[in-house]
Amino acid sequence: MLKRKFAVIGHPISHTMSPFIHRRLFDLTGDDSEYTVLDIPSETLPQKIKELNELAGYNITIPNKRAIIPYLDKLDKRAQLYGSVNTVKNSASREGYTTDPDGFLKSLEEAKITLSGKVVILGCGGVARTFGYESALAGCDITFVTREQSLVKGQNLAVEVTEKISGSKVSACTVAELEKTDIFPHLVINATPVGMFPHTEDMPVSGKFLYRCENVFDAIYNPLKTVMIQTAESNGSKAVGGMSMLVWQAVSSHEIWDGVKYAPEDIAQLIEDTGKALQSR
Repeated sequence: MLKRKFAVIGHPISHTMSPFIHRRLFDLTGDDSEYTVLDIPSETLPQKIKELNELAGYNITIPNKRAIIPYLDKLDKRAQLYGSVNTVKNSASREGYTTDPDGFLKSLEEAKITLSGKVVILGCGGVARTFGYESALAGCDITFVTREQSLVKGQNLAVEVTEKISGSKVSACTVAELEKTDIFPHLVINATPVGMFPHTEDMPVSGKFLYRCENVFDAIYNPLKTVMIQTAESNGSKAVGGMSMLVWQAVSSHEIWDGVKYAPEDIAQLIEDTGKALQSR
């Protein structure tokens, strides 16, 4: 029997941890499938579709999450809602999914953080969009927070979420405006690159604001503990970093491809091992 082949596609993609994570997930079920990396800029995607269709499945990262959609036969409900795909299953048809929200929600669940109440989302890009939609679906009161020059984009995203999720309460403001408020968020989410390697000393908001936040989620996974996470923990807040989300997204891909289930302790170990592998690079 021919060995099944899987891959992750994107550009640039040399930094990806996906092969490490997915190979371990295959190992946990005794599956000898191959998992490789394909560097595919969006402009060359049309020429690569035949090759991609020969895979059993694949993951997708920037810049192809939207570009892949015209080449698929169907999308699941969340992929339709987001207009974004990060996992494809090739069987009788080419099926597109997004596991971004699964990774986010599972990370919160494992950290025993509820998605409820007042949620502040720092940023207004693609990952902020995911957090915004999931927070709206959970009935949260949401504020997107941006730099001054990105406020219009944040306001447009707030309108988009409000229009798509009936009854949702969503607003937008600048970081400066946020710092002047006296709100005490149940959850603050960093969906910006502020604090990411190599600029690891930066935070998207002040320590004074973080002191008011009950729970903190930072989508950054390099470093494993950003200054924002460290500050939140020193305040006694619950805090979780992006490595958990990264691994749980991959877990959801395997559930889609093969219907497999994993022991929570195995995934906890994989999250820890992936962090060590990242630090050793």
